[in-house]
Order: sequence, then C-alpha cells, then structure tokens
Amino acid sequence: MTAKKKKEAGFAAKMKRLRKKNKITIEQLSEKSGCAVDYLEKVESGDVMPPVSDIIKISSALVVDAGTFLSAEEKTSRKKKAESFKKREKAYSYKVLTPDAEHKYMKAFNVTIDPGEEHEKVEYKHRGEEFIYVLEGRLEIKVGRNSHDLKKGKSIHFDSNLPHTLRNPGRKKTELIVVVYTP
Repeated sequence: MTAKKKKEAGFAAKMKRLRKKNKITIEQLSEKSGCAVDYLEKVESGDVMPPVSDIIKISSALVVDAGTFLSAEEKTSRKKKAESFKKREKAYSYKVLTPDAEHKYMKAFNVTIDPGEEHEKVEYKHRGEEFIYVLEGRLEIKVGRNSHDLKKGKSIHFDSNLPHTLRNPGRKKTELIVVVYTP
C-alpha cells in the first residue's frame, strides 16, 4: 500500500469522508460530539490523534460504529506506545520499574535530573495521564501554562496531553517516580 493510501485510510481521512458524506459541518460535529471546533479541525487535518474516548464521541456523532476507526488506530497506538517505552528505557535518566510493560497502559519509571538541568524530552506531550512523585530534590514542572515547584514528598497528577516540561532548579540531583498511563 502506498503512503498516500495509508494516510487516506487513517482516522483523519475516514472522519472527513464520513462527515462530508453525511453533510455535517465541523460546527455540527462539534455540537454533537462535545469536542471543540478547533480540536476537530486538528484531528481532521491529521495534526492530532484523538484518544479513544474522543474517537467514541466522534463516531457516535457521525452515527458509525467506533470499531470502524479503532481497529486501525489501536494498531498504530500500540506501536507508538512500544516505541515510546523503548525510548524511555534507553534514556540515561530513566530506570524502568515495570519491565516488559511496553504493551501495557501503565508504566513506571525512576527518573533522575541533574542539578540545574532540564529533563531530556522523550515525549513532552502524549495521550493519557501522568503521576510524578518527588523522592529527592526539587522539581519545577510546567503543565500547559501552569508552573509548579515540587519538593521532596510532593506529587502531581495531570493530563499528559498538555505540553509539559521537567526541570531541576536545585543544587542537588532530583529523583522522581514517574507513572505514565497511555490509553
């Protein structure tokens, strides 16, 4: 199959075809699905891959079985999750706490960040949720537009679809437990 045909078979192309076939505007799809117009435009252009929960909302609004989209998208999602896991596993600052979890939804890592350094970005924005607990040192974390300064014994739980960065503003090593959930 050519790259063009693969792209056309993707979620974005299927969504656009079904929306146009049913003569539904992007605004109407927004009203029916509860998803924002600008978000749906990004999904339809292929810039954003929606989580399964949004795929279900969109398919319901288009009056099609969610399986129409999910079968192909789940394969892509599983492959991407495995690649992300391997990148994290190889990153110098990660110690995997959940071995053989590359195809699991939840993974845990022991992460270290040197003094005054920003964490090496493996993926700074991804579907799912993230939980971070500070074992030692300090952590400055930006999630979306919000900045948080966490000290030893503090934690944060956030939507990892929001852009996020980790930085050690302190003078000693920061050690974290990071749990990533990717549907």
